[in-house]
Amino acid sequence: MKMQYNKIGHSDLKISEVGLGAMSLVQGQDDTNSYSINHARELGINYLDTSDLYDKGKNEELIGRLLSGERDKWILASKVGNKWREDGSGWDWKPSKDYILKAVEDSLRRLKTDYLDLYQLHGGTTDDPFDEIVEAFEILVKQGKIRYYGISSIRPNVFLNYAEHSNIVSDMMQYSILDRRPEEYFSELSKRNISVLARGTVAQGLLIKKAAQKYLSYSVHDVLDIQKKINTIANELNVSSLALALKYPLLHEPVACCVLGIRTKTQVNALDNVFQEMSTLNIDSYSQLFNVLPDDIKYQDHRK
Repeated sequence: MKMQYNKIGHSDLKISEVGLGAMSLVQGQDDTNSYSINHARELGINYLDTSDLYDKGKNEELIGRLLSGERDKWILASKVGNKWREDGSGWDWKPSKDYILKAVEDSLRRLKTDYLDLYQLHGGTTDDPFDEIVEAFEILVKQGKIRYYGISSIRPNVFLNYAEHSNIVSDMMQYSILDRRPEEYFSELSKRNISVLARGTVAQGLLIKKAAQKYLSYSVHDVLDIQKKINTIANELNVSSLALALKYPLLHEPVACCVLGIRTKTQVNALDNVFQEMSTLNIDSYSQLFNVLPDDIKYQDHRK
């Protein structure tokens, strides 16, 4: 089964329905990292997501080396807004126009590219200088240093403001079978032709192999019940739990991509059959699961 591709919002970017989150790549594991990137590309994956925050910029440098000579084969995205302190003790939120315009130059240098396909505000609050931030992104679009911009936020009062008053094409947010909070806002984002890039789609591994533990408002017992039901469905449908986890978000508008972290060769090899399995799934495949999933989980904070 060939990879499926979806357009990001009102952009002309067509990305694979499963993308790679570069944060999971391990510094110093050159052989594994190269294999993972190359094999993912062979499978049709073309979306690669990083941030200047990851490994204090070293993750971008790693991607720059890995994509040497093949930049044009990837839809490359990074993020901005968090500035590392000089002593390395942590980072501060710095969503100013001046910082964004400077930070993009550093990201482009580390990534060894002249432009980013997608540049995302890495967070956001209602106290941010909104007009200044949007102006910075619009300047970068006009300069050709970024093609489009988006946001990475799970705060409704933040991402809805950008959806209504800026030209964002996407919002990256945590979304999975275990975290269905974003669904409340999907109709609004769809109406404005803004795509969701889903991260955390395997819920920290709880939807595949990780031992049950508390997650959001779920107790250990709740998670265990859901895991058992997922395994039952997977066995009945002859698919992997990974296929079930990745397909669920994609069955909902406006989700365009599930961003998955890959750390080992085994993990990327596991994708070999996943896309074929995903093609056999539809919303009815999850009917048994809905019996054990609460239908009233919503964001409690930062509501608009």
